[in-house]
Amino acid sequence: MPHSSNPAGGPDRLVIHNLGLVLTGDLAAPIAKADAILVEHGKIVAVGREKNMTLSGAMRVIDAKGSSIMPGMIDNHAHPVMGDWTPRQNQIGWIDSTLHGGVTTLVSAGEVHVPGRPHDVVGVKALAITAQRAFSAFSPSGMKVLAGALILEHGLTEADFRELAAAGITLVGEVGLGGVKDGPTGRQMIDWARQNGMTSMTHTGGHSIPGSARIGAETVLEVDADVAAHLNGGPTSLPESELKLICEESRRGLEIVHNGNMRAALFVLDTIRNIGALDRLVLGTDGPAGSGVQPLGMLRLVTMLASLGNVAPETAICFATGNVARLRGLEDRGRIAPGLAADLVFVDQAMGGAGDGVLDSMTLGNMPGIGMILVDGVPRIGRSRNTPPSILVPELIAG
Repeated sequence: MPHSSNPAGGPDRLVIHNLGLVLTGDLAAPIAKADAILVEHGKIVAVGREKNMTLSGAMRVIDAKGSSIMPGMIDNHAHPVMGDWTPRQNQIGWIDSTLHGGVTTLVSAGEVHVPGRPHDVVGVKALAITAQRAFSAFSPSGMKVLAGALILEHGLTEADFRELAAAGITLVGEVGLGGVKDGPTGRQMIDWARQNGMTSMTHTGGHSIPGSARIGAETVLEVDADVAAHLNGGPTSLPESELKLICEESRRGLEIVHNGNMRAALFVLDTIRNIGALDRLVLGTDGPAGSGVQPLGMLRLVTMLASLGNVAPETAICFATGNVARLRGLEDRGRIAPGLAADLVFVDQAMGGAGDGVLDSMTLGNMPGIGMILVDGVPRIGRSRNTPPSILVPELIAG
């Protein structure tokens, strides 16, 4: 759907009304008492009851037709390469297809699938900067791709991290995917990264690709990266005793991914809940991967945790939205609140399935259907080509 500018020349305003549920992405208050959202210049300016809003002036209007709305999901663990192509499965258009799955931001865990990926210091720095620059200028169908995750190799110095930060690099890829696999070296480099404003993650579990290594609990805790990546395996998980140790001893982010061990995912979820750390739980896909490209990976993972993990769907959505945004320092997105980007996904119960409404159907294991997706207030996708069709579908009725 193309963006329509305001023909009257006034402020770019969008009102979304007749909403069913507003699922905020905020763990403290996952459902808002609201039926309308006002957007100006791509930012949310008001969330509440339509009757209490001032809606005069020229604007675009979306009638939600009773469907619910949630923040665009943030995939905390993706492996982009260049453009909308993945050599992992030689597939074109995977990022656009992922947007159809309700994901509006991808966070790179390292561009490790680049054919002939360099392993020298100059090469890994150049790769990170090139990926960051390329995806800063290229947004497939509106997807926000945070790329350029430095892959740690021996020989990197503190000065290299300062140089990369000055060049705009904000991410460190999974510790263990490059030559650095030991605790002391990893810890030193993660400290340098943190001092320069970068967020980081550690591979957790068995070997994933040729050249990677098993990274166990002792190394994960010693490295102390911002995220213990794919605790449920990427794709092979650690023993439950090591997973429990990481969850209980780490004070950093704890990640569950789609392309992992689901039994281990439920164990990790229970452990995190028992220690009162659901605010540190984040979700990702760890794709593209050997298991393929999963455009619905995030939505499917949220639904599986809601249906099998004894967690409310509106809470599970927070693990994929607000929790990721806070952990990654993305203060401009991830929740439905004034001042944040209008990255919004309209959802409703899928046609023909069990359940009474979208949340009940998710509790019973059925993914919702997506009726429309906005990125920065711009309608990018109508009815998703990947989800089952939703019962209720929003309509752009003005503008």
